[in-house]
Amino acid sequence: MDATVFTEAGYVGEDVESILTRLLQVCDYNIQAAEKGIIYIDEIDKIARKNDNPSITRDVSGEGVQQGLLKLLEGTDVLVPPQGGRKHPEQKMVKMNTTHILFICGGAFEGIDKIIAKRNKTHVIGYKSDKDRDKLDRGNLIQYVTPQDIKGFGLIPELVGRVPIVTYLEPLDKESLLRILTEPKNALVKQYKKLFDLENVQLTFDQEALEFIVEKAVEYKLGARGLRSICEAIMTDIMFTIPSKKDIKEFTVTLALAQEKIDKSKLRHLKVA
Repeated sequence: MDATVFTEAGYVGEDVESILTRLLQVCDYNIQAAEKGIIYIDEIDKIARKNDNPSITRDVSGEGVQQGLLKLLEGTDVLVPPQGGRKHPEQKMVKMNTTHILFICGGAFEGIDKIIAKRNKTHVIGYKSDKDRDKLDRGNLIQYVTPQDIKGFGLIPELVGRVPIVTYLEPLDKESLLRILTEPKNALVKQYKKLFDLENVQLTFDQEALEFIVEKAVEYKLGARGLRSICEAIMTDIMFTIPSKKDIKEFTVTLALAQEKIDKSKLRHLKVA
């Protein structure tokens, strides 16, 4: 479930109980199975309140949602609308107990590194002479995250307290990005090869070209999603010109070609922060 759609009960948007509706639907309305399910709540950082102080005004998509999630995470009997609450107000509610449901919450938490740096009295960039602070890996401050930092980000203490394990993910390195580009079932390289197959053209990528694409994604700090924008910058012209040339049955994307296309594209104007 995506946390960005939630609002406080009574407002336009999804109620927090709709998480359980989705789980019920996946379990084919088997309540016993659903009560032992796993729920991953994505974008949990988007329901953070805007500052660290309790709001005196209503924060219907932030703090209000967090208050609604408290009872679900702790474990309680919840009346769930099986068809979704908004469109079928007349339906009969189903009672579910959330005690044995595993809740996993995740999010990007953009900017939490500044909170961690402030707590460690260091800086995201720059130099400090203190030996203890020099031991900190400033390139990846997220690894020092604590519940205190998440509370400072804007999640209420009660919610942070109900999520007992706080951990982080390592940033993607070049090797991981290269695997994402080539290995999955719907990897970008395989998609382009399939598109060219439809035009009876055999497409291949040189290893150096793939490594160049990955290096650009790291350089521009675009991550795995940025691989597509870089690939599109290289491939768009080729996709439109090659199929119309009936004599070409094979095409290889080389390092020189990839560099030429990127240099002509607007991506070269990206400034690295």
